[in-house]
Amino acid sequence: MTTPARNLPQLLSEAKRWFDDALLASMRAAGEQPVTVAQAAVFATLDDEGTTVSELARRIGVTRQTAHQAVHGLIGMGLLEQVPDPASARSRLIRATAEGVRVHRRAQATLAVIEDVLAERIGIAAVSALREVLTTPLGEPPLVQAP
Repeated sequence: MTTPARNLPQLLSEAKRWFDDALLASMRAAGEQPVTVAQAAVFATLDDEGTTVSELARRIGVTRQTAHQAVHGLIGMGLLEQVPDPASARSRLIRATAEGVRVHRRAQATLAVIEDVLAERIGIAAVSALREVLTTPLGEPPLVQAP
């Protein structure tokens, strides 16, 4: 039996996992507190002025409970804080602490180095083409007739 070809979503997931693994291992090796992929995703989608847990969950594509767990782990590490939402007395915003901002900046700089390593491995033109394709608007997801 032959192994079926991996579809595009699988390939994209594997590529994201490569970046996640490289980032998290590099940050740990640099002495930063270890975080999970879900916790790293919170930082990737967090607005500077703060974001509700519900909005973070929507952006990351997880349940509110999963986002809540990731956020509260980061609060416990001193990287995030909860503040009142000026737009809603019932909501709280999640935002980075000064330490969280420092760690996030370091993570962004580390990702740039990881991207440079990828360019060394597959070529600058390939990385540029990949970035261009992935930033092209795809439009609304299509509704197709399943074969």
